[in-house]
Amino acid sequence: MTRWIVPLLVFLATAAGAWHATLAAATFGLMEGAVRRISARAGINTMYYGELATPANQPIVRPSPDLAYSSCPFDLSDGPLLINYTPVAGRYSSLSVFDARTDVVFVRNDVQAGGKPVRIALAREGQKVPAGVETVRVGYDRGIALVRLLLADPSEIAQFEAIRRQSNCATTRG
Repeated sequence: MTRWIVPLLVFLATAAGAWHATLAAATFGLMEGAVRRISARAGINTMYYGELATPANQPIVRPSPDLAYSSCPFDLSDGPLLINYTPVAGRYSSLSVFDARTDVVFVRNDVQAGGKPVRIALAREGQKVPAGVETVRVGYDRGIALVRLLLADPSEIAQFEAIRRQSNCATTRG
C-alpha cells in the first residue's frame, strides 16, 4: 500500500498544478477575447457607446437590459490612459476597470463620486501620469474600463446620450 502513496501524491500535485494553470489561462483568454471583440467596434483606448442589449444583440455575456454600457478596451503599452467618467444626475451609474486577469482594479459609482465627474489615469508602474489626476496602477497592459448607466425604461437612453458621451478615454504621454 505504501508504494502507491508517492505516485498518488505526484498525481494529485500534477492535477492541482494543471487545474491552476488552466484557470489562470482561462481568465486571460476570456479578457483578451472581450478586448478584441469590443475594440473591433471602436478601436483600442477609445470609448465605445454600446446599444442597449436585446436578445439579438448581446455584446457581453448576460448583459442587463436596463443598463446602458460604454466600454473602453485599453492597452497601456504606449503609455497611460486618461479616463473621464460623468455620472448622470438621479441615476445609478458606475465606472469599473478590469485588468487582463479579469480582476477589478477600480470602481467608482455616482454616489461615491458625489455626482461630480471623475478623472483617473490608468498606468503601469513607472509610467508618468499628469499631475493632479487620481492614478490607478495596474499590473497588466490590457483590460477594459466599463461605464454602466441604469435606465428606468429603455426609451430613456436618448435623453441621456449626450451626458453618456461625456465619459471617454484616451492615451496620454504624461
